[in-house]
Amino acid sequence: MHIHYISDQNSILNHFLAQLRDVNVQKDSMRFRKNMERIGEIMAYELSKKLSFKTASITTPLGTKDTMLIKDEVVLCSILRAGLALHTGFMSFFDEAENGFVSAARTHGASEILVEYQAAPSFEGKCLLLLDPMLATGHSMVAVINQLMKKEQPKEMHICVVIAAPEGIEYLKKHLPENIHLWVASLDDCLNEHKYIIPGIGDAGDLAYGEKL
Repeated sequence: MHIHYISDQNSILNHFLAQLRDVNVQKDSMRFRKNMERIGEIMAYELSKKLSFKTASITTPLGTKDTMLIKDEVVLCSILRAGLALHTGFMSFFDEAENGFVSAARTHGASEILVEYQAAPSFEGKCLLLLDPMLATGHSMVAVINQLMKKEQPKEMHICVVIAAPEGIEYLKKHLPENIHLWVASLDDCLNEHKYIIPGIGDAGDLAYGEKL
């Protein structure tokens, strides 16, 4: 697996990550969503450097100019519901991308991950970007990928997460093909006994959209 740790280099990304974590800033859900969106934009920009490009001639009012445009057909697919704000950030940059959404939930009292809702365009032979703010155990991500891959295969797959635990990364390494790209905004310390990322940010879905029953 090709792993890209974006926050290893100092940038404005670290400011947005700090605000995501701050318990005082987290009280403002609109600001939380906006910071998640901004992080999505930064990740989209960094990821775009790894895509395939083609030469195109652009007509201006005074002539023509050769430039490089993205050649890949991109499909964005986020895991509900926490991935929605991150998805918005990616859409700001990949504005011509097709979009998909999928659910993943752990059954009560069981270790099985249920992938019940799936609304996605065809990604056969395209570049698939899977978006989820948190990578804890990695079980949900692998379950989603296994479900999506039952009928179609992308040309290339990029997994994009904001906060990741080392345990989740190791699980992906063991259960996914080596040619997949994993983009991580910030690598945290570990999982606690309840499988929450430490220090983490808490529940991204609740912070962005309110607590659920």
